[in-house]
This record gives sequence, structure tokens and C-alpha cells, in this order.
Amino acid sequence: MPTADPTSTTTPSNSPTRFIALAGSLSVLLTVALVGGLDLYRLTDSTRHLRRTISEYALGPHRWVFDTAVLLLVFGSVAILTVLVRRGIAEWNSAGSVAFAAWSVGLTLVVIFPKNNWAIGPSLSGSIHRFGSLLAFVALPIAATLLARPWRHDPVWGGHARWTFRFGLLSALAFTPILYAIGVNAVVGTSWWRVIPLGYVERLLVLTEVVAVLVAGAWAIAVARSAQPSAQEYRPSSTSW
Repeated sequence: MPTADPTSTTTPSNSPTRFIALAGSLSVLLTVALVGGLDLYRLTDSTRHLRRTISEYALGPHRWVFDTAVLLLVFGSVAILTVLVRRGIAEWNSAGSVAFAAWSVGLTLVVIFPKNNWAIGPSLSGSIHRFGSLLAFVALPIAATLLARPWRHDPVWGGHARWTFRFGLLSALAFTPILYAIGVNAVVGTSWWRVIPLGYVERLLVLTEVVAVLVAGAWAIAVARSAQPSAQEYRPSSTSW
């Protein structure tokens, strides 16, 4: 990681990185609004719709809303990561950055390859969709914790780093019911998606992961307005391959 230059001058308020960070965070907020709007619309009919996964919206007339929401999340995540790297919080080849990129790749696969319509049967698209979902869900907690870990005790960015780290851990915790369901499937053979109320669990997981991205976005906005990534020389090696 680049060493902070204590002689740097303050970044102007109209720095391009600041606008990128703001645009990325706004895109993530729009994702929340769009998916939340779909759920609220469905709730006017019945709460049973929330037992279904979010990606089932891609199988109906609201696919364009779902696809737009996920692509906004991809754009926002890439923008936030770009700012964090450009401002010296991480390097492109760090494990945290690679995991953050994997999160974005997984989300992109979810859009390109819709989930299975089980009324028709399994499909290659559905298998790729499931892989993309799993990649995204696993990668984000790893990304948040690894990006934040070296900065948790930094005098300047420690607060942002600790919140990012906490939500990374919370995201990992939210994923454990799915791991439990997979374990039950392996032991007793019950279909893993029947072991838990998958729609509710997925929404909790997505919420925690999106909030983790928003917390990282707040960090990116703050660091984009600063002249240096840290008030001290700090070259952690634990974040790089």
C-alpha cells in the first residue's frame, strides 16, 4: 500500500473522486429503493411473496426493475472500490479489492443469467445464476473485513474501518443459516432451500451486505475529500497477495 504523504495539500471539494464516491453511494441507495419498492408492492397482495427469493422478480414483468437495481449496485460497488484504491486505502491486487471485484462479478452474472424457472426445469442459466449468487454472497463479507482490517486502529480512518469491518462480520453471520441448510441437506437429504425460509433469510443477507457497501461508500466519500489516506505512515502487508 502506498505510504501516506504528510505534506500533501487538501483535495479540492470538486475532486473527481468525490463525485465518483457520491455517485457510487447514490447508486447503492437507489438499489435499496427499487428492490424495497418491489417488496412493498408485493406486500399489498400477500406476505407469502417474501418467502420467495429476490431474484424471482427476474422471472416476471418486473425483471427490468430487478436488473436495473442489481446493475446499479454493481456500478456503485465498482465506483466505491475505485475511490478507495485511488486514495490509497487499498491496492488493486489486494485480497480485499479482489473480493470486492468478485462481489461485482457475481452480481453481474445474476443479471445476465436469470434463475431457474422450476416449472420448466433446471437450466444452464440457472446453474450460473446460483454460482453468481453464491460468489457475491461469500465475497462481500471477505471484501469488507479485509479492506477494513489494516485501518481499524488508524487515527484518521479507524472509525470508518471499524464500521466497515463490523458489517462485514455481520454479513458473514447472516450467511450462516444458508450454510446450516446446506449442511442439513448433506446429512439428511432435505432440499436445502426447504430447510429455512429462504426468501426472508436472503433479504436479511442482502440487506446486511448492501449496508456494508454503503458504509464503505461513506468511507470513500470521506477519503475522497482528504489530502491523504492516513495521518501516519502505514504500509500493511496483510492486504496484499
